[in-house]
Amino acid sequence: MREYEDKEALIGEIEKTAALFLQEFDDVSDADGDLRLEGVDKTPREMLAYQLGWMELIRGWDRDEAAGKTVVTPAPGYKWNQMGALYGQFYSQYGAQSLTELGRMFSKASADMVEWLCGFTDVELFVSGGRKWAQSTPSGWPVWKWVHMNTAAPFKTFRSKVRKWKKLRAASRKECRKPKLCLQ
Repeated sequence: MREYEDKEALIGEIEKTAALFLQEFDDVSDADGDLRLEGVDKTPREMLAYQLGWMELIRGWDRDEAAGKTVVTPAPGYKWNQMGALYGQFYSQYGAQSLTELGRMFSKASADMVEWLCGFTDVELFVSGGRKWAQSTPSGWPVWKWVHMNTAAPFKTFRSKVRKWKKLRAASRKECRKPKLCLQ
């Protein structure tokens, strides 16, 4: 896992990977947003919903802790071995939005994440125990690892998935131009 020298380095990586990830959607049509292609485990809409869901969860844990509420990780009604069901909730929550709207929501959520991170000291971010919610699993990760694993890391991974999805989509369109190979 990547290490960061300080808060500014973490923020810089989030901003860079978020911009690159979002840019991949510029040439994906909304009509194709729910198209599942063999070889890629998520549709374009699901990829954006996944990112939005995780960013909201992390910031929600922190809001709940600050409000004196009991923080439930990963989310109320879900255990760590039920990630598929949790992702399904993300997809339902954001599934009615256009890709353009999801892109706007993603831009705002990633900017909000950066603004939220600006409120941390390096000690709160990089030393284990900076937030109680970050200690909610046996890993005892400091806050930065939770943030990295649910922002910069998947932004980069999912960028590759979007790129693969676009290549597969382009190939399927070429095949459909050949007579008798496509029923569309």
